[in-house]
Amino acid sequence: MRVVVVNHVSLDGVLQGPGRPDEDTREDFRHGGWALADDDPAMGAAMGERMGADFSWLFGRRSYEDMLGHWNRVGGPFKDGLNGARKYVASSRADAELPWPNSVLLHGDVPAEVAALRSRPGGNLVIMGSGALVRSLLPHGLVDELLLMIHPVVLGSGRRLFGPEDDARRLELVGATSTATGVLLATYRPDPAAQR
Repeated sequence: MRVVVVNHVSLDGVLQGPGRPDEDTREDFRHGGWALADDDPAMGAAMGERMGADFSWLFGRRSYEDMLGHWNRVGGPFKDGLNGARKYVASSRADAELPWPNSVLLHGDVPAEVAALRSRPGGNLVIMGSGALVRSLLPHGLVDELLLMIHPVVLGSGRRLFGPEDDARRLELVGATSTATGVLLATYRPDPAAQR
């Protein structure tokens, strides 16, 4: 299996609350729903390519609770897709409740558990949101690809995909295209030259 990150980010690297005004208001974040104005079918197509017929979700606990909680409340086809797919959920809490079907808790040495999942045959493990999880996997070489949907907006505040605690890391750009709404769909993979 491959670990593939699929995230919306602003030009200044914010990934917090792209989809709804109330999505993630931690630290008084007031820009929720910032990605909605840039919606474009090309983004859905790029995400769909990473999912395919045989994929599983890999979430941090907070992203799992928010995404599944929201879609199970509002309904629709995305709700059925989320509930039907296997979901691996990383949490620092051994007693974390996972109320939705097909959910498996990853606790303890999460990078080791993800490495074990990666060694299995099958489709992609797709991470959406879950910034802390992404940051915990990159230093262990456990992210195979990042699809970053970079929106033409500067937010100035909010939680960023990468921050001052992260080590420098080189990535290789393997694909880039822009949407009609100005979103850059940039696909990165770990730079093989930097791994030596």
